[in-house]
Order: sequence, then C-alpha cells, then structure tokens
Amino acid sequence: MTGLDPDEMVQALILTNAGRLAEATELIQRTLRSPSASGQIPTPSVSSVPMVGGSLMGLDRLKPLSRIGQALRRSLRAPQDLPIPWRNPDVLSSHAPSPGSLGAGALLHRMYENDSGARGYRIYVPADCRDHGVSVIVMLHGGTQAVLDYAAGTGMNQLADQHRFLVVYPEQDARANPMRYWNWFRDEDQHPGKGEPALIAGITQQVISTYDADPDRVFIAGFSAGAAMAIVMAATYPDVYAAAGVHSGLPYGAARDAPSAFALMRGAGPPSRSDAALRVPLIVFHGDQDGTVNVSNAGRIRHQRLCVDRPLPAADGVRRTRGQVPGGHPYTRTTYADETEVLLEQWIVHGAGHAWFGGTTGCSYTDPLGPDASAEMVRFFDEHIR
Repeated sequence: MTGLDPDEMVQALILTNAGRLAEATELIQRTLRSPSASGQIPTPSVSSVPMVGGSLMGLDRLKPLSRIGQALRRSLRAPQDLPIPWRNPDVLSSHAPSPGSLGAGALLHRMYENDSGARGYRIYVPADCRDHGVSVIVMLHGGTQAVLDYAAGTGMNQLADQHRFLVVYPEQDARANPMRYWNWFRDEDQHPGKGEPALIAGITQQVISTYDADPDRVFIAGFSAGAAMAIVMAATYPDVYAAAGVHSGLPYGAARDAPSAFALMRGAGPPSRSDAALRVPLIVFHGDQDGTVNVSNAGRIRHQRLCVDRPLPAADGVRRTRGQVPGGHPYTRTTYADETEVLLEQWIVHGAGHAWFGGTTGCSYTDPLGPDASAEMVRFFDEHIR
C-alpha cells in the first residue's frame, strides 16, 4: 500500500478545510490504490495546478503546517512572493447560496461524455423560457469555486429570468484537476477535438440540440481560470460561440505548463502570439489592482483579438469613456471597432482586485462596487448575434 506524498496531503487538507469531505476522502482512497487496479484517472500533482481564481483559505491555521504558504509555493514551483488568495478570508463564501439568488426557474443537473472523458454540468432554464430558438450562455467557474456559488455570485440566472435565455455551468472534475481548475495552461487542453475544449463544446452542442436553441445566439464567459478557458474555447471553436466574455482572464496559448502559467499570471512571459489571433468578439473585464492575474493580461488578450500591441487612435475605431459606479469603483471602458461591429470591449476597473464586478455580496470572488459585468456581458452578447 502506498501512502500519501506531501503534495497529496496538502490537497486533502485543502479539501477538508473547505468542508469538501467527500472529495478529500475520494482523493485519499484513490491515491492509496494503484491507478491500474482502480481504473481511475490519476490525480495530477499540485505542481500542475496554477493558482488562478479560488482559495486555499485557512491552511495557515492548520498546525503544524504553520509555513504552509511557503511549502505550497515551493510545491507549485511558484515564486515565493506570489499572492495566495487564502490569506484573505473574505474571498470565499462559507454559506450555501440562498434559493432566491439562483433564479426563479429550474436548475438541472446533466452529464456529458465523449472520447475525451465525461463532465457534469448544470443548466438553468427560466420558468417562461421559449421551447425553441432560445439563446445560450455557457459560464465557466474559477478554480475551487462551487458552481452554485458561482451562479449566485454572478447573478446570471436572474438575468436569464429577465431576458429568457439558458445558462450552462460545466463543472470541472477533481480527477482531472484536484482543485477543479480548468486546465487552460496545458497543451493537450488548448486544441479543438480533444481534451477539455472538446468536452465543453460537446456540452454546448448537447444543450443546443436538447433545447432547440439558436446556434447563432450561443456565447461563453468565465472568471479567472474559467475566463482563461473561455479564451481557449473562443480560439478553438469560433464556429460554436458567437462572442465571449472574459473576466480576470489570460490569453490563449501563452502558457503550456505550470511555470509558464505562473509567469503569465504575474505579467511576465512571452509576447502574445500573433498566430493565435481570436476571431470572435470579446468583452473583457479586469481590475487594475488584481494581485492574482496581472492586469497586463487584458492587454495581451486585446493584442490577440486585434493583432496590435499599442493603443489605437480614435480614428481607427477606438472609443474610450470613463465612468464611476455610484459609491464604488471608477472604470475606463474602451471599444475597438471595424467598419461593421465592435471587435473588443475592454473594461479596466480602477482600484479593484480579483473578483467578479457587480456580483452578489457574500459569494466567492465578487465585488459589488464594480460595474455590473454580468449585465454588460448580456448586453454585449445581444449586440453580437452571429
């Protein structure tokens, strides 16, 4: 029998401290068995898990691991000054979302499977939703975020009640990534037809077919690691998604492993790849004080969409406005357009960190003092029907 190595012990402690006892038990049992005997997917080492969106909250209180931050960064091959979200106890909700925060319709659980594996997902159907031709928004959660908490925090279901569209929440599997981060940084998950892109696209197609949805009104959005994967989906399946929403995310294909992902998060790394140009309209939100994903990544995403690395003059289709949320954050909104449509809409929220702007108080990674990212995404998507 094989015991837990230090990485696996850290993972089990993280899950236990977060109250996810069943997952912690599953991890311990799985690692005590031979993968060949159990037929389970081997659990990746913590060294393959970038810290993008999510929390390791409370581990510094677990004795004798008083220096868990340093040990975890060392295990992750991360710089020792990398901010780790669990040092702020306010970033994760300790309460289940209230029923009213999840909308007045039906939130259903479904499963999808193809050659790349299987993933569960939730689908929100408003009470008065049309039986055909409906729009679809696919929402990708951040690392360690529970799907219901993410749904409540963004308020997307309540917007679906108002505008009558479907909301789909794919769920990452702990066997694919122990902390439930989408594997946006791995080469095998950055191409169409395989890996997690194939699974997410398959879920989307299943929903389109089941609900007779309008294929020209299908969009994708995400937060943090989910935003990074939304960019992957925009790059790999531009025929499926008419537009994408990127909140506190990272550019496509600029990281291929954990070390390069950390470098990118810190604002370092190679220039954006010109061969990875994005072809679907994007709406991008980022806080300029984000200590988890550096705001420079918003510029990298802009470069990939527009194939430019400098601000364009107004004559070239750029419009910049500044605003202020009453009692909240100031922001700069910039749109980049060609002769026919807005290609990119970028919101830089000043003085704001790593959180979903305009989100619900009490949910993980939300900042109610920012502009309403969910409402602006819905508006942007409605303007970009294929």
